[in-house]
Amino acid sequence: MTSTAATVSPVASINGVALHAAGDALPPAALRQRACTELLRQAAQAAGLLAADDAPAADGVISEAASAAIEALLERNITLPAPSDEACRRYYDAHKGAYRTGERLRARHILFAVTPGVDVVALRKQAEPVFLDVRCRDSAAADRFGEAARKWSNCPSGAEGGDLGWLSAEDCAPEFARELFGRIEVGVLPRLVHSRFGLHIVEVMEREHGVAQSFEAVRGAVEMALRQQTFVTALRQYLQLLAGAAAIDGVELDASATPLVQ
Repeated sequence: MTSTAATVSPVASINGVALHAAGDALPPAALRQRACTELLRQAAQAAGLLAADDAPAADGVISEAASAAIEALLERNITLPAPSDEACRRYYDAHKGAYRTGERLRARHILFAVTPGVDVVALRKQAEPVFLDVRCRDSAAADRFGEAARKWSNCPSGAEGGDLGWLSAEDCAPEFARELFGRIEVGVLPRLVHSRFGLHIVEVMEREHGVAQSFEAVRGAVEMALRQQTFVTALRQYLQLLAGAAAIDGVELDASATPLVQ
């Protein structure tokens, strides 16, 4: 008789520094986040901004000194030019819906929750047939959305057919709000909505569009949004440079997937 040893996930590392404990299997996004943080932590040490004996964190939580050093490193290496008035006006014209006040909507959803160790690909395969069923339903038919929410949703609202009531953008996680607000869609959205909580099938039942704000009233917010876009692009480019000079094992970093270090 032969025995089969349990398969243990290899330990990912940056320049020999482990990103997780042996045997831990992290979701790809979490692993990339840790890899980017470790690249920056090591760069801060190399720049003399962080003590050489600062200990890496296999649980992904870096020291306060490392966090401050990374912030100083980014301030030193990433320059953010002020966006021009023309660029701000172009952005405002393309995103006027995002600068309305008093916007509300009534929605319901079906949540396929992401939990530690969940296979996101398998979760999507579970969500997509449900999405297609409620998206393509006959409007005169029974309430398939509510039935599907009661059957499939991992949110307590599932017991109420997925009803979330009236929402403002401030009531929602930012990534969820971006998919719902500043738009004109009503009905089941033609896409699965991704959030930190998982995959959502969303139906917007009613909208109150609120009041449009002038460019002058929101100039500061527009400039901040453009600065954030510039920062994310510059950070990805800087991380690419660091990654190109590092020995990276067990994790793939690329420009499209590299997360913003929190």
